[in-house]
Amino acid sequence: MRVLLSTYGSRGDVQPLAGLGLALQRIGAEALVCAPSDAEFVELLNRSGVPWAPAFMPVRQWIATAKQSGLRLPQLAAMMVPAQFDAIAAAADGCDAIVATGLFPSVAAAQSVAEKLGIPFVLVGFYPIILPSPHHPPMEYPGWPHPPELTDNLALWEFNVQAMNGLFGAAVNTHRTSIGLPRVDNVRDHVFTRRPWLASDPILSPWHPTDLTDAAQTGAWILPDTRLLPADLEAFLGAGAPPVYVGFGSMAMHTSDNLARVAIEAVRAQGRRLILAQGWANLAPIDSRDDCFAVGEVNQQALFTRVAAVVHHGGAGTTTAAACAGTPQVVVPQGADQPYWARRVTELGIGAAHDGPIPRAGSLAAPLKTALAPATRERASAIAKSIRSNGAMVAADMLVRAIRGGKP
Repeated sequence: MRVLLSTYGSRGDVQPLAGLGLALQRIGAEALVCAPSDAEFVELLNRSGVPWAPAFMPVRQWIATAKQSGLRLPQLAAMMVPAQFDAIAAAADGCDAIVATGLFPSVAAAQSVAEKLGIPFVLVGFYPIILPSPHHPPMEYPGWPHPPELTDNLALWEFNVQAMNGLFGAAVNTHRTSIGLPRVDNVRDHVFTRRPWLASDPILSPWHPTDLTDAAQTGAWILPDTRLLPADLEAFLGAGAPPVYVGFGSMAMHTSDNLARVAIEAVRAQGRRLILAQGWANLAPIDSRDDCFAVGEVNQQALFTRVAAVVHHGGAGTTTAAACAGTPQVVVPQGADQPYWARRVTELGIGAAHDGPIPRAGSLAAPLKTALAPATRERASAIAKSIRSNGAMVAADMLVRAIRGGKP
């Protein structure tokens, strides 16, 4: 049995698929991840031991291409869909099912490959708000803001169908007809299917059943990381009280001026040392003081158990990793699902949300104070004990049963 796991997006899309791939291997199935060939993703997949195949273009190259071209989302989708279809189709040779996540044009391409091959297809999301439900509104898309007169969630999800048809319908249907597949009137529901999977923890991000979407929540897909922390980082950790971790992952944070200085001064004002993760924002120390330590790629699962708080952008992966570690969080949400995770961290009492996406002088003080309070750490430690660690194995078992039964 061979399964293709397809994505086009950030590390937060790639790493969970590697976790599922490893779980599939453990129960005797073959897994192949089709993902962008950015160096950090290639390193991650090679380290996991899950074979990989390249998507049509590295993500950083695609971002640069999109910016330089000045094209709008429909035109960019028209470029991505056929290119991703070719990459995914090549990787899917001999596969018995496809599981896909990431940017919608890539998922649509994966769905078309599965349809052409006549094999099961599963869409997976990593947060509930991506899926239609009366319990929450959809996220807005560029050029399609929610009409102010629409306040009911069901009405907004109907509008979401129009938005996604307007943005992606032409790209998806043009390609479908070119490869002999019929056009679809509702690209969102066709690609999402009636039975998508939700790979998030039921405590951190509960799914409320609805007739709109028959989602299967598996729990988060966590890729185990057994790497030791570097010796110089261990020395820094051992030289004083637990520091605060600050890192924004694959967020470039271009809207934030002097971000490193703002973060460092905010942590110092709390009387804490800090670990500064470079990430795509290229954060670096602002002086030679010995209370700030810069790191690149590192085992977050090990590191987060050793720090006083985690300041981050609110991606699903980082939020889950900090929650599993029982470490309080400060979320500085930039967009997409990140405001949702900021809200969940606040609602659960395991941290605090920064007000807005741009940290400025003094704006981190209040959320840091909340995160560093003893009561917050006690609550974070309690929540950590309730988080499931077997989500990837649950999904692997479900997938094997779906393939044997002929449908997801």
